[in-house]
Amino acid sequence: MSEAVLEKHEFGAEVGRLLDLVVHSLYSEREIFLRELVANAADAVDRRRFESLTDAALAPPAEATIRVIPDKDAKTLVISDDGIGMSRQELIDNLGTIARSGTRAFTQNLADAKPEDRPNLIGQFGVGFYSAFMVADRVEVTSRKAGTDHAFTWASDGTGQFTLAPATREQPGTDIVLYIKDDAAEYLDPTRLETVIRKWADHITLPITVTRDGKDEKANEGTALWRKPKSEVTEQAYKEFYRHLGHFFDDPWATLHWRAEGTLEYFCLLFIPGMKPFDAVDNDRDAHVRLHVRRMFITDKAELLPAWLRFVSGVVDTEDLPLNVSREMLQSTPVLARIRKAMIHRVLGELKTRAADAADYAKFWENFGPILKEGIWEDAEHRAEIAPLLRFRSSTQEGWVSLPDYVSRMRDGQDTIYYLTGDDADALKSSPQLEGFKAKGIEVLLMPDSIDNFWPERLDSFEEKKLRSVTQAAEELGKGEDQPDISPLLAAMKEALGDRVSDVRATARLTDSAVVLASQGFGPDLQMQRLLRRAGRATMPLKPVLEVNPRHRLIETLVAKQEDKALIAEAATTLLDLAQVQEGDLPPDPGAFARRVTDLLTGKLA
Repeated sequence: MSEAVLEKHEFGAEVGRLLDLVVHSLYSEREIFLRELVANAADAVDRRRFESLTDAALAPPAEATIRVIPDKDAKTLVISDDGIGMSRQELIDNLGTIARSGTRAFTQNLADAKPEDRPNLIGQFGVGFYSAFMVADRVEVTSRKAGTDHAFTWASDGTGQFTLAPATREQPGTDIVLYIKDDAAEYLDPTRLETVIRKWADHITLPITVTRDGKDEKANEGTALWRKPKSEVTEQAYKEFYRHLGHFFDDPWATLHWRAEGTLEYFCLLFIPGMKPFDAVDNDRDAHVRLHVRRMFITDKAELLPAWLRFVSGVVDTEDLPLNVSREMLQSTPVLARIRKAMIHRVLGELKTRAADAADYAKFWENFGPILKEGIWEDAEHRAEIAPLLRFRSSTQEGWVSLPDYVSRMRDGQDTIYYLTGDDADALKSSPQLEGFKAKGIEVLLMPDSIDNFWPERLDSFEEKKLRSVTQAAEELGKGEDQPDISPLLAAMKEALGDRVSDVRATARLTDSAVVLASQGFGPDLQMQRLLRRAGRATMPLKPVLEVNPRHRLIETLVAKQEDKALIAEAATTLLDLAQVQEGDLPPDPGAFARRVTDLLTGKLA
């Protein structure tokens, strides 16, 4: 460039304040610069195509392409397009003033255009452009406006001013040259560039190529599958996209594909996996449905679905959001709130429909049931919709049962849904806690998942039937039954056990076992208390109740020897330890417990 024609300009006042924000704070990943520049390039081509509807001379080449050209020796990265280009004044306005946007001004002129004539304008050429300075210490933009013969080069190191000079470019369009920083050399590697493009711009319909060894290789798929009508998408195409989207190897259990039109326009393609990830419950609890705006990938962290639907993968593509500085905080916009509500409704509707096929729904439930239960705890708005979708093992039935199933089988006069929580469904089936319920023919739902210790409290009732843990229902079960009076023995045992228990009482809910633990009628049940202890959060542990079966032969023997206080004290301690073992806990002194059991086996009570 000749000094005689080199113009020097100061950035607009706001650029100096915002450029540092853009470079260092706005984006969490440096690679996003390529998304921004590719989006701008695709937008420029769309603009040129649109303008050519009224001026055929402006039509872009039929093979219009976005070229990404790395040069390791020169340490430059070029992004070249065949788009509308910019005039000298547009370079000043659009790149010299961060608040201006060529796309925004252009979009305003489309207000009266017919919908079918409106191009899919991606990106606001403004803030996003400055992300180039995250990886480059100097940026040059050479552009020729379509319909003119003049080109200009805009250049800046991002420190407060830019230069402008005449240039040459054979065809309309724009070349952006990034002089890559030493610590960003990875963006001169063609493989790295292809990876970034596939991640962020895979479904821009315009071909994007990366130059490798002098040859241009296509880096994007270029087809927005979710924007196609369902009738045009094969099952195999859905499967391939599903596997590409989440790096899955299975087939989706469910595919939801729809287009919303009206006051809000968006396309949605969602998948429910057919297999459970290794860390389905305990991994990152954020849902990662991808948000696109006019085909362009924005983020997978927009919280488009709640955590209790985080197993759902897919894409949402909306026409009603701009690509601007707020794109990384889109979850706060009313548009996304409405889309989110519609997506939850669709997913729950799909689950309700598929639940009619018990065998098919069991596949889903075994994979993602524990996650769906989280919705009962977390989401008051959708709690009533989720509850009928829950499935459980049962003390009286084979296979999976639902809450409506349980209610339909309740005995006359029964007003409570009983459940038992624990660590293993098979162990729960043989728990002494169930003995009295089995004897009376009362069904109990078995809940072995950790979340089962939390959500019943929030649901509270289903179809006006209260949910209640069997460990807190002892008095209800034994109402109206005559029992032998063993109060002297109970008092002696209570005295011997001291503060290890809150009470020792007789119970009618045991048939085969001598004793069982119960929780007090308030606060967390036994399993919840166990979880709190394991997590080190039992700051105010509640003492259990030791319930005694007065009809058990061992208890009858102790009644006969209740005057022997030493014997009763040792028996009470052993029975309490035994009750803890039945619940899956270790006694406080396992060695002493083993010795006492050994003594008993040798006939000390005989």
